[in-house]
Amino acid sequence: MERFHFESARLRVRFGTGSFAHLPEEVERLGATRVLLLTTPQQAALADRAQELLGPSAVARFTGAAMHTPVEVTAQAMALVEAERVDGVVALGGGSTIGLGKAIALRTALPHLVVPTTYAGSEVTPILGQTEGGRKTTLRDLRVQPNAVLYDVDLTLTLPPAASATSGLNAIAHAIEALYAPDGNPLTALMAEEGIRGLAAALPRIVADPEDRPARAEALYGAWLCGLCLGQVGMALHHKLCHTLGGSFGLPHAETHSVVLPHAVAYNSVATEAMARLLRALGAEGDPALAVHALAVRLGAPTSLRALGMAEEDIARAAEIAASNPYPNPRPIARAPIEALLRRAWEGAPPVP
Repeated sequence: MERFHFESARLRVRFGTGSFAHLPEEVERLGATRVLLLTTPQQAALADRAQELLGPSAVARFTGAAMHTPVEVTAQAMALVEAERVDGVVALGGGSTIGLGKAIALRTALPHLVVPTTYAGSEVTPILGQTEGGRKTTLRDLRVQPNAVLYDVDLTLTLPPAASATSGLNAIAHAIEALYAPDGNPLTALMAEEGIRGLAAALPRIVADPEDRPARAEALYGAWLCGLCLGQVGMALHHKLCHTLGGSFGLPHAETHSVVLPHAVAYNSVATEAMARLLRALGAEGDPALAVHALAVRLGAPTSLRALGMAEEDIARAAEIAASNPYPNPRPIARAPIEALLRRAWEGAPPVP
């Protein structure tokens, strides 16, 4: 067996139906007595429930979390942190809220707890992506690692089928890139394969019946594993492209992952062992990129960047940004093939096997 490195950050996870009720207990474990609740405007009702559970210890709330964690939004939340002398943060929702909680933790070292309502996976990683001046950058810092996560299956039942599909494909992307990461190890490979398997099995059932609790539980389990992979290893071309498209062109996060993923898999098909694992996890045969594309189509997920609002004239600039900084990837990064990849993704064409 080849040498490898594995490091585990301290993280407390509580998984299961009804686990949200344990929020006061988990906040107390963190030693927080003046808590800031974070949500998006769409999740304000969940903040109301958290307020009821926490009582007077929930001293403030901020409902303006936004995609790609703009630094100006973080500044607004930080003003509330300082004004209310906050000593702990509870992030309720998906990637936007989780990112804001991490941004606050980076600036303050405050303990924070996450209650995810999507399959984003970022709730278990020490990774933060922030947008400033039209560019999205990422950093890896243990200060942004959440201290605790409450996975409550009940909170995902109202996640619409379309959002479930794109959020789940986003999580699958973490695991796929972990399969060919140069700093991967045997444990991340096992987690990645199992995470993909769980989500690929559960998502079609959720799209068919959003109230399928066993499917929701399996998807949340898969998302947790995929998130652990994201936190352990470095990501490659797929995530670089999605951060470029989101941070510089304002495309929606999960939907962009859904469109780009099959094309990124095709680009990196030279990683043959990873592709064999991917096919096994999907329960598919043939070309892995086409198998991922078929899953996205089956789920009704978007397959075109044009449909997400990207202008054709932005393709060349996106390729230039994505190719501007070298980073580890199974296949060398070159602007011309990346631009061709983005054009196919923009058109909504299937990936080239």
